Amino acid sequence: MIIMSRIGKKPIQIPASVKVEISDRRISVEGSKGILSRLLPPEVEVSVGDREIIVAPSGASRRTPAFWGLARTLIANMIEGASSGFEKRLEFEGIGFRVAVEGNTILAQLGFSHPVRYAPEEGVSVRVEKNTIIVSGADKEKVGHTAAAIRALKPPEPYKGKGIRYQGEVIRRKAGKKAVASA
Repeated sequence: MIIMSRIGKKPIQIPASVKVEISDRRISVEGSKGILSRLLPPEVEVSVGDREIIVAPSGASRRTPAFWGLARTLIANMIEGASSGFEKRLEFEGIGFRVAVEGNTILAQLGFSHPVRYAPEEGVSVRVEKNTIIVSGADKEKVGHTAAAIRALKPPEPYKGKGIRYQGEVIRRKAGKKAVASA
C-alpha cells in the first residue's frame, strides 16, 4: 500500500522564538504566547531537525494517511499559536443588544428576559469593542470552540439578521410575509 499525503510531506519551519520538545508520544511547544502540549497518534513519527520538524508515517494501516496530514497540521497550528496566537471576531446586532466583560466572564443582554453569562475556557481571553467580540488565545481549537459557543448564545436569524455572527459571515436573508392582494 502506497501512503501519500501532500500536507504531511511538507516540513514545518520553527521560528527562533519557539522551543519544541518531544518525549514519548507527547510534543510540547513553548513560545511567547504560551505553552501547548499534545499527544501524537501512534501512526506518525515526528523528528525535530535544525529549525524544522518532519512528520513521517510509522506504519501502513488504513488510518495512517489521515493521521499523517492531521498530525502535521496540528503541530503547525501549535507553533503558530505559541508564536503569534489566534483570534476570532464576532459581531452582534440587534436593538438593545449589549455585551460586556466582567473579569473573565461575558455578560450579554441578547433580547432574553435575563442576562446571559458565559465563562470562556482556560487560556482564552475575550474583550469587547463597540459591537465586536474578540476571542483570542494560543490554542486554535479552544479559540474556535469558545467563539462557536458565544455565537450559539444567539445565532443570527434570517429575517432581520439580529444575533451574533462571525465577522464577515454572510447571513442568507428571507423575505417576510407578503401582503395578500384582494381578489
